[in-house]
Amino acid sequence: MTQPPILETAHLILRPHRVEDYAACRILWSDAQVVRHIGGVPQEAQAVWFRLLRYAGMWPMLGYGMWVIEERDSGAFLGEAGLLSAERGLPELEGVPEAGWVLSPDAWGRGIATEAMQVILDWADRHVDAPSLRCIIDPDNAASIKVAEKLGFTPLTDTELGGKPTRVFDRVRNPPL
Repeated sequence: MTQPPILETAHLILRPHRVEDYAACRILWSDAQVVRHIGGVPQEAQAVWFRLLRYAGMWPMLGYGMWVIEERDSGAFLGEAGLLSAERGLPELEGVPEAGWVLSPDAWGRGIATEAMQVILDWADRHVDAPSLRCIIDPDNAASIKVAEKLGFTPLTDTELGGKPTRVFDRVRNPPL
């Protein structure tokens, strides 16, 4: 798959990133609250631009990638979610797609991450040839841990990434009937 499909839920549209998303992505990734549990450092403009380019490159190279989460009714940019291969140097992530989500603060606590990731995981179960998916979460990020558990991820191990505690979660693939 070279282009991300558009996925829809009752409240959301998940679509490919576009150049026009740069401004919203810049606001998202430069917000100290947003990155508090994701590396802890707001990203500069160039890093966000390179992030968008990486997102575009994942699809033709890997057959999966990230989506923009857009609110169906308003068209508002709510965040990003999807699958990636980030070559983080963690043996637990070798050869296994990594699930990830990040939301704007105005989308927190509304069930958006769970709704978006559920449709992504359903898609992945049909289209990604992997025995499981994994995600990494800062052990202090109770909200993301709750989302992961709702989605069927279970703790695999505690480790460190960049000198910071990181919990690796695993979700066994649920092949379609």
